[in-house]
Amino acid sequence: MSVELYDTLSRSVQKLAPASGDTLRFYCCGPTVYGPAHIGNFRTFLIQDTLRRVLEVDGTPVKHVRNITDLDDKTIRCSQEEGKSLVEFTAHWTEKFHADCEALNMLPPSIEPSAVAHIPHQIALVEKLIEKGHAYATEDGSVYFRVGSFEDYGRLSRLKQRELKTQTENSAGELNDADEYDRESVTDFALWKSRKPEDGENYWTSPWGEGRPGWHLECSAMVDSAFDGETIDLHGGGIDLCFPHHENEIAQSECAHGHDFCTHWFHSAHLMVEGAKMSKSLGNLYTLDDLREKGFSPMIVRYTLIAGSYRQQLNFTFDGLHASQSALTRLERFAEALLAKTDETTDDFNAQYVTVDAPEDFGRLAKAWDALRNNLNTAACLGAIFGVIGSNPAASLDAEGARALLRAFGSLLYALGLELFTVEVQKIDAPEAIIALAQARWDAKQAKDWGQADELRDTLLAQGWLVKDSKDGFELTPKT
Repeated sequence: MSVELYDTLSRSVQKLAPASGDTLRFYCCGPTVYGPAHIGNFRTFLIQDTLRRVLEVDGTPVKHVRNITDLDDKTIRCSQEEGKSLVEFTAHWTEKFHADCEALNMLPPSIEPSAVAHIPHQIALVEKLIEKGHAYATEDGSVYFRVGSFEDYGRLSRLKQRELKTQTENSAGELNDADEYDRESVTDFALWKSRKPEDGENYWTSPWGEGRPGWHLECSAMVDSAFDGETIDLHGGGIDLCFPHHENEIAQSECAHGHDFCTHWFHSAHLMVEGAKMSKSLGNLYTLDDLREKGFSPMIVRYTLIAGSYRQQLNFTFDGLHASQSALTRLERFAEALLAKTDETTDDFNAQYVTVDAPEDFGRLAKAWDALRNNLNTAACLGAIFGVIGSNPAASLDAEGARALLRAFGSLLYALGLELFTVEVQKIDAPEAIIALAQARWDAKQAKDWGQADELRDTLLAQGWLVKDSKDGFELTPKT
């Protein structure tokens, strides 16, 4: 069995393999660096990272390219609001993104191109499209792609020409923020935007005048540069990028080069938070730092974000985070039981067993490995692992058998990107007034004044604190 994955273009599960050579060419739309990435962003990036790991454990080398969008309306506007140059502003947020990726145990991409570094590539691509009749310049110095010149426009998102009215809404049904410029048709999209006062000093010289590239153009140019203009094997992104962004990438690239842009398309579904859509107004655009402050380690966050089907909306909850913490603890106890049989330490486990080098036979964990290769079914994989854990195999294994199971288990952890024996719940000190209330409640309980104890518990809860009793005292944790 080889790795198979659902393809948005064909609407079917297809085998993933390089079209030529041994290395799979994988491009991912990366972050727009105008602030910290939130958990919705990271769900997509973590799913992509997990797929890459599965491919590499399966023996397929991957050339993984993930771009940095450091030039668009948001980066320009936010940099100006902070009084910083675009380069300084985006460098800061790029560094923050890298730090979060490392904390989440994400493999660095093979190449990480940026939009600003590829301005000449983008200008050359626009010139080629104009030359071939697929683009046109307007009086103000902007350049548009002529959608009507590309017969196959809309095939990825199943959007027929007669249904295409404008590009103001994306494939997730959300507003597609785009500048308005003169164009022949409302369906045409900007390749080059003429300089506007709000751009400040963020403009470049082109054959059509001063300006900057359109957002859709950037990825096509960076794909060309990273993969030498060849057809790529796999392109990934969130489902909101299917239209118009990926549809426009296909049109630009195929009209410029005359061959298929990409063989296989990979889209991840959106994230919900406590049953609600993520939004600034709801205050639920959580970042990794937000969750760390609430006591959840990056590994708990990673487990939570990859545990469900990538094609289904994931409802991110704090109960789910606590469940992930418990699940990671169970995985650790399983490893410790096997290590006791081999007389090895947890350090030995991380160094020797959690590697990309997979065993030929996954033995009892074969179902878990097959699940990952079958459309990246992480939920079924984890279910199979816990099924094996529940059978308590360590009780009947000798040292050799335990080592074999550790090798399979370690390879699965590597594929999932999970690191054990690193989870630490951060303790948050409660204010003295809260501690005093909790102590008063404890005293009331000892005096069997249940009514007073319940009233104080409700007071603590109203002030954002949970109290958990033990035999010898109590523990306070912030309500999440």
